Amino acid sequence: MQSISYSRFGTAADVLELKTIDTPAPAAGEVTVRMVFSGVNPSDIKARAGSRPGVLKPAFPQVVPHSDGAGVIEAVGQGVDASRIGTRVWIWNGQWQRAFGTASTHITLPAEQAVALPDAVRFETGAILGIPGLTAAEAVFGGGDVTGQTLLISGAGGTVGYLAVQLAVWGGAKVIATCSARDVDRVKAAGAETILDYRSETLSEDILAANAGAPVDRILEVEFGANVVMNAETIAPNGTIAAYGSQIEMSPTLPFGPLLFKAATIDIILIYLLPLEKRLERITRLHDALAAGALTCPVEKVFPLHDCAAAHDAVLKGARAGAILVDCS
Repeated sequence: MQSISYSRFGTAADVLELKTIDTPAPAAGEVTVRMVFSGVNPSDIKARAGSRPGVLKPAFPQVVPHSDGAGVIEAVGQGVDASRIGTRVWIWNGQWQRAFGTASTHITLPAEQAVALPDAVRFETGAILGIPGLTAAEAVFGGGDVTGQTLLISGAGGTVGYLAVQLAVWGGAKVIATCSARDVDRVKAAGAETILDYRSETLSEDILAANAGAPVDRILEVEFGANVVMNAETIAPNGTIAAYGSQIEMSPTLPFGPLLFKAATIDIILIYLLPLEKRLERITRLHDALAAGALTCPVEKVFPLHDCAAAHDAVLKGARAGAILVDCS
């Protein structure tokens, strides 16, 4: 198989190489997927750069990056129904605690991690459903039904936030969103009722005013450390702050008193560790939303496999209106 790989940390241009690697045969319970698209996420960039505290070298001698992707099952191992051969699938946790991910022409992995892609759903969309899609679904529905609730979605211009707006509206929630000026129109088109500038000096007051003076039921937070004070000021009693990121401030100081007297729940989401039963529930939500025409997964740009370094740089640069994919076909 043709694969992008690295054996040391560094910049994308310095460490990513296109190599020929033997395609692993599927063991019992596994499938081999011929990849069509690989999804590139910020976590892939951090892993390749070695930016995680205390991690000094890659976990494996050779790493094929990326956890998300979509393709077609080519072979199955013992115990897997042979009828799955030829099935269109999307992948989750492709490179989580494994050496070989989806930045390749092929991947071999446990069969449950290759989810049947609905016939009407494009491969490009399938390559976005892993980390962004499941994170958005868990952030919105992790506490159950949101019908009639008010959700605050921070960073709604990002891929996860944008998908979450659509899922929340489809789920019957009222959405207040924050984003930058450049994303206002598309976040509004996604269904947010009120859109606020995340840099506003009166953001807490703005949020409460947008909800007729009442606090919000659930907050989806991409920058927990930077926004936790605002979260404490705007969350309703017994509400939940579903935090899936905190890049700006990784060691926040919590306003415990305000959170205590709201009896607020802080739900920290790491989608890699979502238990299988809950994951299957979120997968069903995503598929149902797609079938209803309620979920659009935009793509910013597709790069060829040999130019995977440029794809990493595009994710690192930010300011995107969609996902970055790699064409593996």
